[in-house]
Amino acid sequence: MNGSERENNGKSTIVVVATYNERDNIVQLASEILKLDEEIKLLFVDDNSPDGTGILADKIAERNERVKVLHRPAKEGLASALIEGFRWALEQKADFVVNLDGDLSHDPRAIPVLAEIATHADLVIGSRYANGIRVINWSQDRLLLSLLAAHYVRLITRLPFMDPTSGFRCFRRNALKLALQNPITATGFSFHIEILYKIWRGGLRVLEAPIVFKERMRGSSKMNSLIVLEAFGLPWRLLFQHCVKRCLSANKFNGSDRRLNWFHSGNRTHRDDRDRDGVGP
Repeated sequence: MNGSERENNGKSTIVVVATYNERDNIVQLASEILKLDEEIKLLFVDDNSPDGTGILADKIAERNERVKVLHRPAKEGLASALIEGFRWALEQKADFVVNLDGDLSHDPRAIPVLAEIATHADLVIGSRYANGIRVINWSQDRLLLSLLAAHYVRLITRLPFMDPTSGFRCFRRNALKLALQNPITATGFSFHIEILYKIWRGGLRVLEAPIVFKERMRGSSKMNSLIVLEAFGLPWRLLFQHCVKRCLSANKFNGSDRRLNWFHSGNRTHRDDRDRDGVGP
């Protein structure tokens, strides 16, 4: 057991992986996660993958009781899959909940590092862009698009993080409970932006830890034009919702202040009347 595992002794960790057509990757992924620490548990949330990912995940679970599988009837989006997995992890009383991609682009060996940092934070982002760029096998166009997307999100939302779109994260249970208190509007990859924004705006501590991101070797990306469009519009929606919330809070405060002033003014008027009538306090 290494130092990070000793520091998290007594704290339960559940890794949540949403899968769709990842049959070629989940055996290696599960093996690498489970060998990190005998206390770590793994949950696959599968959207009825046509390639049999869910069936293979069941076979992995049959061989290891630390692996569980949630089967969903159809492809319903990354956000709802992760939300369902997160809620399950919270029901299991997990202290730390990790999520990473199911295509081996995120190195599971970074999980203990994120979990160790999470003992001093509420959310830790596995960041591709903190303290430099660490991305392997991406074209220049793909990398530029990702960097521009991160800058775009930061510019609009004021999120002070280099990689707000990263899907490799370690949450403390209090952060997840806060983030899931209200409905999530995103359905695709922009879910990662929205849940980060909720936690940050909630006043919790968020840190970034450098990771290496490696382009998938097997299978195909789930990115499409609809996901890109949603990610383009989401930061504006988050900003609008925040502004509305601030305005409502300000109006509520001002209304309370006016009522308080009216109350004191009324008391002073009543007292002045009594003084004129020669009635003491």
